[in-house]
Amino acid sequence: MSTGTAHRTYTIREAAALTGLPASTLRYYEAIGIIAPVRRGESSKHRVYSDEDMDTPTWVACLSATGMSVSDMRRYIRNGEIGPAAAADQVELLLAQQKRLALEAENIAVQQHYVQLKVSFWQAVDAGDAYKAAGEAKELYIVPEAGHVDLYDRTDLIPFTKIESFFGESLGQREEAL
Repeated sequence: MSTGTAHRTYTIREAAALTGLPASTLRYYEAIGIIAPVRRGESSKHRVYSDEDMDTPTWVACLSATGMSVSDMRRYIRNGEIGPAAAADQVELLLAQQKRLALEAENIAVQQHYVQLKVSFWQAVDAGDAYKAAGEAKELYIVPEAGHVDLYDRTDLIPFTKIESFFGESLGQREEAL
């Protein structure tokens, strides 16, 4: 007599969709031992994932989404196999990942600030007030027949005397104000 419990299986395409990892990454993680080898279909020899098989790829996808390196994922898996004796190492590993993510968040915040400055500037330009957007001690100077890339490649176009004059005037005004 059957218990009536049906076990769901998944193709690699379905496993990829469920985990958010490309099928090629699932194959790679299996090849390098991050994910245990998956059963193959008898006739097709294609990977057949069971519900139980999906556990590891699902949490590995979460680790991958944090930007964790492959070597750290291997270490995490090894520690999981060791169990409670490796708890301190798991905490150290995850705290290091948390620190990397905090640094990334800081970098993203700087990038967002830069973009916001550019948005504000171009909104002011669009409103016809580029000088206001530029703030104090700035001067708009257009170098004839030069794009912004040219100023990296063709330094002969850079108006150094104009720049020196501007800084001399701007710095002189600041010193007087102080």
